[in-house]
Amino acid sequence: MIMNKSLLTLSQVILVLFFGLIAAGSLNAQIGPLVRQVIVARAAGWNSSTATLQAYQRGSAGEPWRPVFSQSIPVNLGRSGLAWGRGVFNAPQNGIPFKVEKDWRAPAGVFQLGLLFGYAAKAPSGARWPYHQVGPWDAYVDDPNNSYYNQHVRIDPRQIPPWFEKQKMRLGDSAYKWMLEIRHNQKPVAPGYGSAIFFHVRRGPNKPSAGCTTMDVENLEKIIRWLDPKAFPHYVLLPKSDYDYLRPTWALP
Repeated sequence: MIMNKSLLTLSQVILVLFFGLIAAGSLNAQIGPLVRQVIVARAAGWNSSTATLQAYQRGSAGEPWRPVFSQSIPVNLGRSGLAWGRGVFNAPQNGIPFKVEKDWRAPAGVFQLGLLFGYAAKAPSGARWPYHQVGPWDAYVDDPNNSYYNQHVRIDPRQIPPWFEKQKMRLGDSAYKWMLEIRHNQKPVAPGYGSAIFFHVRRGPNKPSAGCTTMDVENLEKIIRWLDPKAFPHYVLLPKSDYDYLRPTWALP
């Protein structure tokens, strides 16, 4: 038996209600009026494997966005750069391809955030974000031929499927101490268009990822503590020139 944990834990029930409120708020495709927290990463170009990240917040839709951190945070991206992701936005027709599995590109666009995963019993002190402790039977599937593609599942240890060993989350790797889910290609899931995209700890200052957004652990924990589910936070990742061009129409900070 395989159980999809999004149906079973209180924290994930909270997220279901959270995304229901977003839909009820008619946020449409980009940044809507209910969104009061936004994480923004700007890359030098579509082939860049690094970016600078800043968080913004506002008290209401009528107030200006204000930066949260005194300095921007350096982050690493996919080693091949960026490609359009599948999130809560409409990708412009600019000749840039969509992300596909194993292309080593980070998904660009606007995305909701999912669960925070980690090995510890609890989330970082002061965090308010829904948290799931990763155990020995948790998996996050990146095989497009698997019916659980791009989903978190916890399997029944009495009926271990043959694919589990390659898909399990617990890897004993410090880079996955915390994994904040970036909801790319989840509404709906399209097989082959990219999976398992997270904010997580970088492997080194100059080590790109396979498509995730990575940073040092102190900065990641700072972001986790700042996130407020009531503020409907989103993540925006774009090259600088595209961000500047789309900023007015997408209502970006």
